Amino acid sequence: MRPATPFPRWGILLIDLVLCLVALGGAYLLRFNFEVPEVEWTLLKPVLPVYIAVRLASFLLAGTHRIMVRHTGTDDARRIFLTVLAGSLAIAVLSALRYAFMDGLYLFPRPVIIIDFMGAVILLIATRIGMKLLHLRSRGSGKDTVQVVLFGAGEAGLIAKRTLEREGSHRYKVVAFVDDDVRKTGKRLEGAVVLHTDRLEKLLRQETVDQLIVTVQQPDPEHRRRVVDTAMKAGVKVLTVPPVSDWINGQLSAGQMRAVRIEDLLGRPVIRLDDAEVRARFAGRRVLVTGAAGSIGSELVRQLAALGAKHLLLVDTAESPLYDLEMELAASGHAERLTVRVADVRDEALMERLFSEHRPEVVFHAAAYKHVPLMELQPLEAVRTNILGTRVVASLACRHGVSEFVLVSTDKAVNPTSVMGATKRVAELLVQALADGCATRFVTTRFGNVLGSSGSVIPLFRRQIEQGGPVTVTDPEVTRYFMTIPEACRLVLEAATMGQGGEVYVFDMGDPVRIADLAERMVRLSGREPGVDIEIVYTGLRPGEKLYEELLAGQEDTLPTHHPRILIGKVRHEAPEQVLAAVDDLATSVLAGDVHAAVRRMKVLVPEYRSHNSVFANFDAPAGGAGGKAPQEAP
Repeated sequence: MRPATPFPRWGILLIDLVLCLVALGGAYLLRFNFEVPEVEWTLLKPVLPVYIAVRLASFLLAGTHRIMVRHTGTDDARRIFLTVLAGSLAIAVLSALRYAFMDGLYLFPRPVIIIDFMGAVILLIATRIGMKLLHLRSRGSGKDTVQVVLFGAGEAGLIAKRTLEREGSHRYKVVAFVDDDVRKTGKRLEGAVVLHTDRLEKLLRQETVDQLIVTVQQPDPEHRRRVVDTAMKAGVKVLTVPPVSDWINGQLSAGQMRAVRIEDLLGRPVIRLDDAEVRARFAGRRVLVTGAAGSIGSELVRQLAALGAKHLLLVDTAESPLYDLEMELAASGHAERLTVRVADVRDEALMERLFSEHRPEVVFHAAAYKHVPLMELQPLEAVRTNILGTRVVASLACRHGVSEFVLVSTDKAVNPTSVMGATKRVAELLVQALADGCATRFVTTRFGNVLGSSGSVIPLFRRQIEQGGPVTVTDPEVTRYFMTIPEACRLVLEAATMGQGGEVYVFDMGDPVRIADLAERMVRLSGREPGVDIEIVYTGLRPGEKLYEELLAGQEDTLPTHHPRILIGKVRHEAPEQVLAAVDDLATSVLAGDVHAAVRRMKVLVPEYRSHNSVFANFDAPAGGAGGKAPQEAP
């Protein structure tokens, strides 16, 4: 379809002047009850050019002829109102000046000026709105109608409605707004009725609705989840309006409305931290982040850069992601504060040089192997990185007088059933042991699965859905705690500002999520039906996996902090010399390549470690006792 030719500006100016003359004539008719004396017409003729000149000047100065008629909005209507008002006031002043200083006559009778003002405003605005409606109707002719319900009857909802009406690819019809505010119920916004959110399910049954668009900028997560679930059960596609800060040049377009992501349906309030205190803690300080290219490490670096860290030393073995992060931060203006090193935390000599050269004041240790099934196959690699790598970095932090050392841990360290979980629990014990007699303040943060991180279940499900399925879930009853990457990093940063050292901080993550429900919701969010369009297949728990994770978030297991969502875990403390000796023994096992001895020694140090669905399940006796043959490490 060929684009419409814009109407010339001089044409709009001419039409406006004609409408004003019509308003003036109507004003005379109304003033004199449709029987205008001949003398009034005689007096009008010589002053008519003055009227036209004033209106023309006001329109040119205000630029009303440059307004795109087909996109007329409330701001345009306000400008027209003020322009006509200014012109009428100017005419009134000129009329008074003539009466006072010339011939004792007015340009126009005062009632005529008032009626003319009201008539001109109505005609100019009504004409523009009429042209806009005709334009919208012509654009929508021959196109499929998309029936839409908007969740949120506020300013963002109105903007979304107007944006859809301007959209050229489809003809959108807003069936209704739904909103939680009972004061808005039953009212109308630009022709669309406002219903309470409780009536959404009934509305979707009675009306044919194609899309539900969430326009509320900061909705309550639990309430948003219920609204989205209601729409998905009715087979309605759900979209969301992005934050105002993401609008292009401050303007919303239909193309910016994206599908609701599963990350948006966390179902609990997002953690809020004291940004001022965190900023005061890290602004102007030198910070080392290990595992800086990972999901958690890279977000930590971004937030530290935004908090004003003086210098950031980024360490990781993943070359390409580390380079990408460096380019991202450099583009944001942080290049001068960055030092990027491809380095292995297990290399003590190299890490010693980095500590000596850059003298970090704060260390965030996020470098670790985290994939449970892979670490079951390669336990010595897990010990090398998760335990011995932690020993290298933590020992250097103590030796070089680092102020704070924060270990990033996991909920899998609680009653571990896998090699990975056991190595992280040993790392926690090691950090606590090194805190004894050291000026460095060692703390640990422990949280659950991170939404969208590399290797997490959500990107896997998303890829499987894009490929048409099936979606693979390990067990119908498996549950996990979830949090977003920014939340996880805010927790880590807050932990660095708390306590005296030796604490294990856990996050109250609300209720765990059933992974099967998560998979079904993601399938429905894609516009398809689980079990019909895409199958969900159960594959069985993988080696080392649990049905459910634990966070020690109960009152009997935790102590409160000043933040209601961050708790201190009541964890078992071992004698420092015993832990350090056990880690030395683990290092000996690794050096000898003895998988059998390494797993046994971890089970001695962490008595609650019970292998699940693993070849290490019969290794529970102390080292030297009976045990099965250990698997060989994968090359």
